[in-house]
Amino acid sequence: MSYNWKEILLLPTNTIRDALKVIDSGALQIALVTLNNKLQGTVTDGDIRRGLLNNISLDDPIEKIMNKSPLTADYSFSKSTLISLLESKKITSIPILKNGELVGLETLHHLLEKPKLDNPIFIMAGGFGTRLRPLTDNCPKPLLKVGSKPILEIILQRFIDAGFYNFYISTHYLPEMIRDYFGNGSKWNINITYIHEDSPLGTGGALGLLPKTIEQLPLIMINGDVLTNLDIKALLDYHNKEDALATMCVREFDYQIPYGVVDKVGNQVIGMTEKPLYKFHVNAGIYVVTPALFNSVKADTKIDMPTLLESCIQQDNKIVLYPLTEYWLDIGQMNEYKQAQKDIISLGL
Repeated sequence: MSYNWKEILLLPTNTIRDALKVIDSGALQIALVTLNNKLQGTVTDGDIRRGLLNNISLDDPIEKIMNKSPLTADYSFSKSTLISLLESKKITSIPILKNGELVGLETLHHLLEKPKLDNPIFIMAGGFGTRLRPLTDNCPKPLLKVGSKPILEIILQRFIDAGFYNFYISTHYLPEMIRDYFGNGSKWNINITYIHEDSPLGTGGALGLLPKTIEQLPLIMINGDVLTNLDIKALLDYHNKEDALATMCVREFDYQIPYGVVDKVGNQVIGMTEKPLYKFHVNAGIYVVTPALFNSVKADTKIDMPTLLESCIQQDNKIVLYPLTEYWLDIGQMNEYKQAQKDIISLGL
């Protein structure tokens, strides 16, 4: 939300002249009329001009010209919802309410403004992609195209759009092809550093190859074959709020047994459940890890992330889950690759 929104607050008894000064002195081009933290109305330059045309004096109270039924939004609205609302109504700002009280003002300019986030992004792109052969016989899986772009470029662009610019990419299988395509990242105005594994070390072991000069901020890891429209900034905010050593993204997975399940004690039947449905949380291949964790992994350590996190849990470290409710697809097999070709059309990635 705009940080200076409190500077544009006026009382209904303030004059139109006061409103004009507020609007002219700020960049928000609006004044908010409040009483006891309740929004009474809004005043824009257009409202003032219409009032003057109707012979209202600049010294009259602003309640004579204010819009008493302005469009508002609830504080719980997502960024995308607010953008859609502002664009559909062709307005540039909207008051934000919480339980009926004014808590801020959001502007289209602020919503569309791209933040610059220093957190490093680590993309795992070294796998052989054996389950996608023959497509991967002469092409690393991250360079397989989904729609018109390689999977890795789609992942990269998603992070770029969220404001990240420091990227590390782990390679092993056909690394020169990935380097040739992405280079140092200048094409996208980002920085790319390659981490080459001479022998596969696993997703956790690759952390041990990161340079000591890496930004000492929470690092986001993602497998190079994951297609998702996850809100990355929301994930990072969640991790920071939880103050955990690591955050693991998980996806809910349902499994229905196609038969009736019998409960028993000895040979006695004590109950039956017809085709029960079980729900599990499965690893989504996306993590946020703190510097304390990625700095602790020694070079040439062979370990995958689940095992690394299990060892952290045994040492009483806090590891938290982040449930993914957005679109997510692990492109590991041919049927998933074909599904991705269908999904990409509607995803806008």
